[in-house]
Amino acid sequence: MKKEFQLQLSPEEAYNPVIFQETLLKKAGLPLDSKDVIARQLKRSIDARGRQVKVNIQAELFVKEKPTPLIEHIDHYQNVTNADPIIIVGAGPAGLFAALRAIELGVKPIILERGKDVRARRRDLAAITKDHIVNPDSNYCFGEGGAGTYSDGKLYTRSKKRGDIRRIMEILVAHGATEEILVDAHPHIGTNKLPKLVADLRNSILEAGGEIHFDCRVDDLTIEGDEIKGVVTQDGEKIKGLGVILATGHSARDIFHLLHEKKVLIEAKPFAFGVRIEHSQNLIDRIQYHCAVDRGEYLPASAYSLVTQTQYQGKQRGVFSFCMCPGGYIVPAATSPGELVVNGMSPSRRDSKYANSGIVVSVELEDLPNYQKFGPLAAMHFQADIEKKAWKMGGETQVAPAQRMVDFVNKRVSSSLLDTSYQPGLVSVEMREVLPDFISQRLAIAFKAFGGKMKGYFTNDSQLIGVESRTSSPVRIPRDRESFEHVALKRLYPCGEGAGYAGGIVSAAMDGERCAEKLIAAYVHK
Repeated sequence: MKKEFQLQLSPEEAYNPVIFQETLLKKAGLPLDSKDVIARQLKRSIDARGRQVKVNIQAELFVKEKPTPLIEHIDHYQNVTNADPIIIVGAGPAGLFAALRAIELGVKPIILERGKDVRARRRDLAAITKDHIVNPDSNYCFGEGGAGTYSDGKLYTRSKKRGDIRRIMEILVAHGATEEILVDAHPHIGTNKLPKLVADLRNSILEAGGEIHFDCRVDDLTIEGDEIKGVVTQDGEKIKGLGVILATGHSARDIFHLLHEKKVLIEAKPFAFGVRIEHSQNLIDRIQYHCAVDRGEYLPASAYSLVTQTQYQGKQRGVFSFCMCPGGYIVPAATSPGELVVNGMSPSRRDSKYANSGIVVSVELEDLPNYQKFGPLAAMHFQADIEKKAWKMGGETQVAPAQRMVDFVNKRVSSSLLDTSYQPGLVSVEMREVLPDFISQRLAIAFKAFGGKMKGYFTNDSQLIGVESRTSSPVRIPRDRESFEHVALKRLYPCGEGAGYAGGIVSAAMDGERCAEKLIAAYVHK
């Protein structure tokens, strides 16, 4: 017998498995010592709007009945060793899921990844943090799993395609993610768990006969007429396939330059630019959970989402939180020497004493009149110039420029900075000397507004750390809305965040699957 419940519980009732089962038995009118009973949560979300935090639960209780699996059985992938090949440039979420979908459809994927495998990549991340050495092919953005591998691993998306989202989640669970990601309203995996999961995805591809080549940067395209026939690697090797899925991520500036030089149509795209804000996690918990001391044993580290509209010089622009990392760390995310970029990540337990979030300003192309000479690369050049300025202001290392929040708003250099999760270190500067005026002015307006929405958020016990510049691709590679094929170059399928069609692990994975399906339908299974 199976019973279903919609419940609103206390954090202890929701997150303590023993107490949760006892609560469900009481709701079902069954004795607490009932045998052959299994309680299972299907959906879980936190409601912190009232003074007492509640957890909304959709649950099932199985009495003398075996529960159905939360994930559908995923078949072993067929062997495609001798099948027709397609080329996938980039081994981030879009590229990996494009490869898995290609295998399901009987096609051999050949993934070319400029960076290293997930284990070898760790050494280059340590070199950025400890020695301030940036490897342009292996860093927090480039390498197996892409930028998502060393991130919070957030899995929520604004996409409305619930079936497709569920499919991605189930594939992740089949490769090692906990079933909790199928339950939580805002699921995440954690930077400590992602590397093994990514390696397991790689093994599935290789075991099925797909290929993955690391340290294999694409430096040229083989184009004949209006079709792409293949690519040329950094070693001069020419690799051909029935089509090319370009899934390089939002930071592959050399690819954007290459496309422009090859006269392959690309477009400048609006994006967002700002800083990372770091508070103590305890402060954010006290604000969000209305608690006097701490959040207690059962509640997870709290998150926040903020947005406001700002007026400056007659133009309205949004300012919003981006990639908020509860219990997380700020990391150096530059992809070339001579630039400074920061990003955030969280371990699965989200147990750092710090909370950080990007606070970024929407940047439209009309905001960049001095960069219009760069055509479709205008926003990218703007982005790069500010990153270089941040690097210089930090002392030409990976030490990041920083300023306390209230000091920034009051145009006062901070006499001291707070402890930080950012391991390369901070230097106190006037952040208005790093950021363009139209961004710093809007940030100052927004911080005051956010303080009105979250009492205690606007405080000098927080600090700006800059710059947060890689929110999304500053370039779009245009493709047909129906076929997903590039609008002018046949057999090229721009894909994922780097092409301007995704924003996170799940949406990138979904886009990778769709690109593989469209390419294969058009040129393999005609």
